[in-house]
Amino acid sequence: MRTLSHFIDGQHVEGTSGRTADVYNPSTGQVQAQLPLASREEVERAITVAAEAQKQWAATNPQRRTRVLLKFVDLVNEHMDELAELLSREHGKTFPDAKGDIQRGVEVVEFCAAAPHLLKGEFSDSVGTGIDVHSLRQPLGVVAGITPFNFPAMIPLWKSGPALACGNAFILKPSERDPSVPLRLAELYQEAGVPDGVFQVVNGDKEAVDALLDDPRIKAVGFVGSTPIAQSIYEHAARTGKRAQCFGGAKNHMVILPDADLDMAADALIGAGYGSAGERCMAISVAVPVGEETADALVAKLRERIAQLTVGESMDPNADFGPVVAASAKERIEGYIEAGVQEGAELLEDGRGITVDGHPDGFWVGPTLFDRVTREMSIYREEIFGPVLCVVRAQDYEEALTLVNEHEFGNGTAIFTRDGDAARDFSSRVEAGMVGINVPIPVPIAYYTFGGWKASGFGDLNQHGADAFRFYTKTKTVTSRWPSGIREGAEFIMPEGS
Repeated sequence: MRTLSHFIDGQHVEGTSGRTADVYNPSTGQVQAQLPLASREEVERAITVAAEAQKQWAATNPQRRTRVLLKFVDLVNEHMDELAELLSREHGKTFPDAKGDIQRGVEVVEFCAAAPHLLKGEFSDSVGTGIDVHSLRQPLGVVAGITPFNFPAMIPLWKSGPALACGNAFILKPSERDPSVPLRLAELYQEAGVPDGVFQVVNGDKEAVDALLDDPRIKAVGFVGSTPIAQSIYEHAARTGKRAQCFGGAKNHMVILPDADLDMAADALIGAGYGSAGERCMAISVAVPVGEETADALVAKLRERIAQLTVGESMDPNADFGPVVAASAKERIEGYIEAGVQEGAELLEDGRGITVDGHPDGFWVGPTLFDRVTREMSIYREEIFGPVLCVVRAQDYEEALTLVNEHEFGNGTAIFTRDGDAARDFSSRVEAGMVGINVPIPVPIAYYTFGGWKASGFGDLNQHGADAFRFYTKTKTVTSRWPSGIREGAEFIMPEGS
């Protein structure tokens, strides 16, 4: 069994707290590694190291910082298969899906090559007699990322890439469930030329998180996870004077209008609902067909496709999706399935009790489909985070739109239609942060921003894109006047720009 570590000051460091967590292989249900959980003192040491190392990194000009990041991108691509296998065996997502996880993170780091442009300030000459004004974008200092299990490469890269490009030092607290890829990324950052202490990994639980949030040397924190924790971290960060971007839960709807290509819509729902065992914050978990005829036809097509799905070991090339991440996740998802039955939803496909040859102890949940779900049911109101798709029938377009807009969450949504006017109206009126038109998982590309509305997001600035550079820098505005040899005496009124 492997024993994992922290990564502090450019090297792997054994834990000293005496507390550990088990890291499982979800396909086998067996413990594959022991992970140290950091004490407050260990976190504070990492912050001390980061605060000192950040000074040198901030003094490095943006072009040189981005060269290091591009070298890092090359190294990640060189080690892609190794990283994907590590990720797959700890998370449970299939090997191709793991590579996609890494690739979407790499794309954001590639975007950071634009840092010299995105960090430019502004300049205005002669705003008054002999007076010029210019602005600077400067790094915050030491920042932290608290990242989830479901994207153990992508989310750490989304947060660390822009933070480092801006000249900050970054401390990552990854999920305890799949920490090996974050630790390997730390090694690759160092190999690429990131100075010791500028990127560090401290593994831990609430004690480590609280230490990061309480320390005044941490100037900003980014979080992705459940809504209650996102809101709690956002409020804690506000109390301690930190910037925060905290992203929470989701219940993403896909509206299917009667004119939609139903084969396209059904294929999209299968991939978006069951890919990665539904453990994606952008998974489609609610299908909203408009009209009974549309609903009946769509459900029939979904059932045909579900019958052809293969659930298997994460490295099985024939598997469409693998296990869920933990035994507790399996128990929670199966509890929701039972709740849906008790609440009166029509269970058409039941993913409970499935087995995978050779892996009797894996955390398996098969594709589950409910029809005739109503908005009062817990399987509709709450995020299940598993391979469970709910069909909520709407009688018309306005009812479908209202369902999306009145839900607690507003992360992403989609509409499938051939009607451009309907698509345009939907994208304008729907209350969600990310919208797909005939695109089921509308995760924006790296140079746009990612973020949800309502209970799905807390904070004013989103992840990646230009927003990330705004989040990880502070603006300083300088007003200057050089002596001209003429003295006019003291001034007692507010200066005017004329």
